[in-house]
Formats: sequence, C-alpha cells, structure tokens
Amino acid sequence: MATPNTDAHRGTGNLLHRETSPYLRQHMDNPVDWMGWGPEALAKAKALRKPILLSVGYAACHWCHVMAHESFESPAIAGLMNQLFINIKVDREERPDLDHIYQQALSLLGQQGGWPLTMFLTPDGHPFWGGTYFPPERRWGRPGFPEVLQTVAQTYAEEPEKVQRNVQALASAMDNLATGRPGEAITADTLIQVADRLVQEVDPVQGGIGGAPKFPQPGIFELLWRAFRHTGRPQFATATIQTLTRMAQGGIYDHLGGGFARYSVDAEWLVPHFEKMLYDNAQLIDLMLTVWQETRDPLLAVRIAETADWVLAEMVAEGGGFAASLDADSEGEEGKFYVWAQSEIRRLLPADDAELFCRTYDVTGEGNWEGHTILNRMREDGLADEGTEQVLSRCRAILLQARAGRVRPGWDDKVLADWNGLMIAALARAGAVFERADWLDAAKRAFAFVRDHMSTSGGRLWHGYRDGQARHRGTLEDHANMARAAVTLFEVTGEGTYLDQAVTWLGKVQSHFHDDADGGYFITADDADDLIRRPRHAHDNAVPAGNGTLVGLFSRLWLLSGDDQWRQRADALITAFAGEVGRNFFPLAGFLNGVDLRLHGQVLVIAGPADDAEAMAMRRVALERSRPNLVLFHQKDGGVSPPPLHPAAGKTMVKGRATAYLCQEQHCSAPVTAATDLAALLGG
Repeated sequence: MATPNTDAHRGTGNLLHRETSPYLRQHMDNPVDWMGWGPEALAKAKALRKPILLSVGYAACHWCHVMAHESFESPAIAGLMNQLFINIKVDREERPDLDHIYQQALSLLGQQGGWPLTMFLTPDGHPFWGGTYFPPERRWGRPGFPEVLQTVAQTYAEEPEKVQRNVQALASAMDNLATGRPGEAITADTLIQVADRLVQEVDPVQGGIGGAPKFPQPGIFELLWRAFRHTGRPQFATATIQTLTRMAQGGIYDHLGGGFARYSVDAEWLVPHFEKMLYDNAQLIDLMLTVWQETRDPLLAVRIAETADWVLAEMVAEGGGFAASLDADSEGEEGKFYVWAQSEIRRLLPADDAELFCRTYDVTGEGNWEGHTILNRMREDGLADEGTEQVLSRCRAILLQARAGRVRPGWDDKVLADWNGLMIAALARAGAVFERADWLDAAKRAFAFVRDHMSTSGGRLWHGYRDGQARHRGTLEDHANMARAAVTLFEVTGEGTYLDQAVTWLGKVQSHFHDDADGGYFITADDADDLIRRPRHAHDNAVPAGNGTLVGLFSRLWLLSGDDQWRQRADALITAFAGEVGRNFFPLAGFLNGVDLRLHGQVLVIAGPADDAEAMAMRRVALERSRPNLVLFHQKDGGVSPPPLHPAAGKTMVKGRATAYLCQEQHCSAPVTAATDLAALLGG
C-alpha cells in the first residue's frame, strides 16, 4: 500500500508537522501555509518575490493563543496571508537569536515588544515594519489584522523606495546599537551608585519595579542585595525582602502546586499571567536562597522547598532534562486550571478547615478576579503558627488532589540548554544549603542529559532537544549557563569532571563567539548562516545575558584555578561593555553582578576528607550565610587539588585535621582548623 504524501494529504502548504517544537506543532493544522525558519522558506520568498510575515511566539503565551484562534484559524484571514506573504512561524524559545533581532527592530520602530511578535520582512529577511498582537477587526485602537496585511502588502508592492528606506534606517540603527562601547574600569563605587538609582524605582509597599505589569527581575534584586551586603544600608535589603515576600504571598505564586508565574498583570502581584517558565523559577530559587541565608525567614525556606519540589514533580522531561514551561491556558481559558470558586472549596474541605482556609487565602463568594478566586495570602507578611500551618497544609493537599482531576495546561517539554543551566545551578546550590540530596541528584541528572544528548560532534551544545532530536545551534547563553552550572556542581560535589567540562565549553565560546574587533562575545556562533546579523550585547532579557554571566564565570574560574587567563578575560569583557553603564544600566544587572564578583571574589579552600566531621562543619559555615562573592573549593582526599598557579597550591591539612584557607587576589589566610574560627574569619 502506497504511503500518502503528508503535505498533500493536509491540503495546504503548512509544513509545521516537520517540527518538534510543541508551539509550532500547535499551528500545524492552521489553514495558513506556515513554514519554519530556514533556507527553504527564505529561498521561496526570494523565488516568488514575496515579503515575509514572521510570527514569533511560544507555547505558554496566552495572547499567542488568542491571535491564533482569531486569525490563524480563520480560513478568510489565512487565505489573505497565503496570497500576500510567505508565512514563517518561529518558537522564540527555540530561536532566541531570531527573537532578539526582530524584537530589537520593533523597538526601533517605536513600539513596545512582546509576544506574539508580528514582523514584516523583505525576502532576504530584513525587517521593515511590525507589531505584536493584532485583532481580527479594528478594536481597542488597533487596526484589524486583514487591514494590516493588505496595507503592508500594498506598500511593499507600490512603494518599494519607502520599504527600502525603512530597511536601511533599521539596519543603521541596529548597527549603531551593536557598536562596541568600551569604557573605563567599573569600580565598587559605581555599583553602589547604580543600586542607589535602582532602589528608587522599587514600589515601597508592594515591592517590584514600578507599577503594572510587574516582572520578578531577580537580577536587579540580586544587585540590590549585593549592595546591602557591602554597605549595610537597610533600603537595599528592605526593597529585596519586600519584593520576595509580596511575591511569595501573592497570586503570582501557585499556593497549591508551587512555582511562580511569569509576571503579574497588576501592581500587587495578585493576578498572574498564568504561564510558568523554567527560567523564572530557577532565578527566583537562587535569589530566595541568597536572601534566606541572611534572614532565615521561614516563608522563604518554604517557598524554596515548594518551588524546587514542583520542578521535580512537574518539570522533569525526557531523560531527566528540565521542561521549558507550563501554559497559561487550559480548555481555551486563561488561568482556568488555577482558580477556584468558594462553593467548590467549601464542598471539598471540612467546615472548620474551610472557614480558616477561605479567610487565609482570600476566598470569597464574589472572588477576586473575574468572579473567581486566585489563592493568595497577601494580607500576611509571613507564615502562621505551626498548628495553623498544619491545618492549611492538609487543606492544600486536598485541593491539589482535586485540581489534579482538571484538564491540565499544556506542557512544553522541550529541553533548552540555557534554561536548564539556570535550574541545574539553582537546585545544586539549594540542595547543598538545605542538604536535600534529591534536588542535587536531579541537577546532576539534568546536567548529564544536556552533556550527553545535546552536544555536537565538535563539542559544542545544541540549543534544544525534543522527541529524540537535538536541534538548533547553541547560543552564547547555552554555553555560558551550562558552564556556570558545571562550576556550581564542582563547588558542591568536588568532582573535577564538572570543572573540566566547564573549561571545555568555554574554549568553544572563545573559538566561536568572541568578537575580535570590539571585544566581548556575540550571541550566535561564527557559523550561524541564517541570520541577518550577529547580535552582541550585555542586556538581560528573559534570561541573564551571556556576556554578563561570563564575567562572573571567568572570575570564578580565576578564583578556583589561579590561572591569570581567566582574570584577563573577565577584565577584557568588563572593559568591552563598561561604556554601556553610563548610557543605560537598567538591563545590565547580570553584568554588574559579575563585576561585583570580579572585584570582591574570595575562594574558600577546604582540605580534608569528604566525610570528615570538621570539614563538613566548615562547609556548613561557608553555606549558612549570604556570601554572594564566596567560591568554594573542597579539596578532598583523592580528589581535585588546587592547581600549581593557585595561591593555595600545596596547602594541605594541618596535623591531619581538616583545614581551611580563605584566598583573595592571589593571597591566602593563615590555616584555620576549626569551624568556629572559620566563622570568625568569614565575618559571621
């Protein structure tokens, strides 16, 4: 029996069934002749001399679903799209390089970016106009999508000079943004000055930056926390603690299942945009852990544990890697999986428990969002007494079990190297601090999966993995975040293979990503052949910028190895982007946090057997307080020793006892053989 031609069987030119991305496959039955980004689509546009309609989104994006339902599923609108354009669909999580380029172009057109991103390109991929969400007819002051399609196509056909002027203006502006802006050395005073300016933007009541909508922005609050650790000034600590507390008690947090949503649509953290992203939760675990090490706030300890346990329960994908996201929608409605009616809660819980639960979690007959209730504890700054919390825990377990019977939001189970790097590092560090072997084991399994299944034959990384296929060349963030994860695993396990792997990946970064002209590193490798340009920047976006991560990573490797090449790379990278700080420091938090580590980094070298009681006590001392600039090197018997260039090279146990040395700027302290003395040396 002959095998039918799949494309012909579908009756359209929609080719998204070839893709592995859950987001792209959501659109494979659209009447739109979608193609994935690549040489085939670009060649078709050139051959037919048609402009390109580029639509960028992701699986957990609510407004992407809305536009898909309203426009891409409409035969009439799809027919117009097919007639006038070559239509290309991109998953922004699979191709962050493409997303960055065209989001930047939209910003230069004077429009606010976001998803879905709708860009119009020349057949060779150059942008000339765009927007985000368009309704199917004129609404809310926005033109209808059919009107947009016809106007853009008419302009492209009848006013080529106007289109070319836009192309050239955008290209020139993007070239200008990519131009290197080296600067003078960044000092410790500069970091505090930036923190002084940033703290003024924090909502003093609800925390977070500015008003609605509010994003977590953990990099900025890490910078403020670092400023607090240096200065002791309470406004930096208050801003960070207030933000984490309000988020941890707000509706942006899933009080039943654990984990944070991507952002809040209001200023109070009540109403989330319900999708949960791996990268947000990784960075929030890290930040909460750093603050908890100082405050010992039980609320943060509980939220760390609940979020980490949620990752292990719901976000482990094929082979042990971590999945990308959970959707905002289920059954076509945003948030339906997560919200409650008071009657439902009272039916499920015993009467007395229901009364307590409803009072604690803001459950009323009217609801707090569109007639429903988003569970929250916004009226409280912390946890209740132990007995009350036990009752509430029992109630949450009952409701969580009931919620499990609902139609679940979509799960995007592709494994992304950069996001996995963030979560691996967060779980490894949290596992070490809280002595949770299950978190550390999950981090090690995910690391092994990425290393073993997402490496190219040349030793570089692929960006994504799903359905048994590793796809898309790894970006700078993929290599930087996974190398950072490897160094973190080395610090908490002492296993030298992790350090070796980090050095190997960073060698690929130097060979394939370095900008030999202006310094710093491109976001894409030197063999990326399907882009109109190679982005180069230090601006944090959804994940910290690779260039910022590398500043901290190079500094850590210098502290761990004593090899001056790492210090030189860190200093050169700082110089390459130092000029940006005076122009716009707001998106440079990750970069500045790396600079802080370079300026103030210390390495604690502990020599002694892994199971030695005093060595373990010293490790606990190192981990018990918030010390963002402390790097840990546990020199275990038979394990890795500090290399010859390290200031602690040759330093071993004193009189057979576990011994610690605190080193900074290539000088080490006198040996310390008691955990109490180490605590005094570290300042707490």
